[in-house]
Amino acid sequence: MSAAAFRMIDANLNRAREAIRALEDVARFAWNDRGISEEAKALRHALQSAVAALPADRLASARDVEGDVGTALSGANEYGRAGLGDVAVAAGKRLGEALRAVEEAAKTVDPAVARAVEVLRYRAYALDARVALRVRASARGQWRLCVLVTRAHCRLGWEEVVARAIAGGADAIQVREKVLSGRELVAHARAVRAICAPRGVATIVNDRLDVALAADADGVHLGTDDLPVREARRIAGAALRIGASTHSLAEARAAIDAGADHCGVGAMYESGLKPGLAPSGAAYLRAFVEEFPGFPHLAIGGIAPGRVKSLVGAGCRGVAVSSAICGAADPEAVARAIVAELEVDATAGARSIAGGAA
Repeated sequence: MSAAAFRMIDANLNRAREAIRALEDVARFAWNDRGISEEAKALRHALQSAVAALPADRLASARDVEGDVGTALSGANEYGRAGLGDVAVAAGKRLGEALRAVEEAAKTVDPAVARAVEVLRYRAYALDARVALRVRASARGQWRLCVLVTRAHCRLGWEEVVARAIAGGADAIQVREKVLSGRELVAHARAVRAICAPRGVATIVNDRLDVALAADADGVHLGTDDLPVREARRIAGAALRIGASTHSLAEARAAIDAGADHCGVGAMYESGLKPGLAPSGAAYLRAFVEEFPGFPHLAIGGIAPGRVKSLVGAGCRGVAVSSAICGAADPEAVARAIVAELEVDATAGARSIAGGAA
């Protein structure tokens, strides 16, 4: 058996274990993401079992830290990390690389070990993808106010509603039209984007991934009966911000793991848009924020001025609104009032969440 092979295996097992631990700790302490943390922990234990047949004394005796020429080498960006998300992404890449090196070297020592490590390498690739999606979602940013605009629900002309909502502080407009043909919807989404884009406001299309892509929108929002988030992400890649409606922590976790960039969290109150949906109230919102701290979200369902304060107290950082703004005589004033509630009570909301997590 080659001493060099054992030396390669030993060094890369160390790299793999370190990478898994970094992933696990970022998911646990920075993101409070139980799913990623649990998978990293399971992978760490599975790796130990996969290489258990290798003689520990041969691995230990092959280690030569003093004679390792690689300890003095470093890459240009090796010590640069913008945040813990970058730490996790780097760890995910390093894990796959290390497992591949272990697998290849193990083929010369114990083919059974090599096959076991190969299985883990594919699990590592899947974990790396989950981490990358989680980091990208956080980087997308948090909207304060997304207005869902349906032309038939607008008291004023829809163009005026959109413009006034933006003037009042809306940073996203969601096109919600259930009766338009695909051709009509693309044209309408483009018209909405023509108002939003010059003002730095996102245009989101409800339900229709094809329309969002055709209209060059910024994103799409998918309900529980629409195209699955994973399929939408596979088709759109990074071109669109993908939102997903969620009504439970299980739905939220599935959406996040599938690549959602933000979650609709609701319904907070009874809503004319979804009259058959029982409201979950602030309890689900609080649970969501505690389970996925920092993950972009929009509380939705019956949101109106005077109702936002209690949601901010539960940790809310953004809301989605329809009737209260579309049906208003002064959409700008309503939007401004909602944004003011979010801003005034933001500090109190942060304290509430910190206290709940202690």
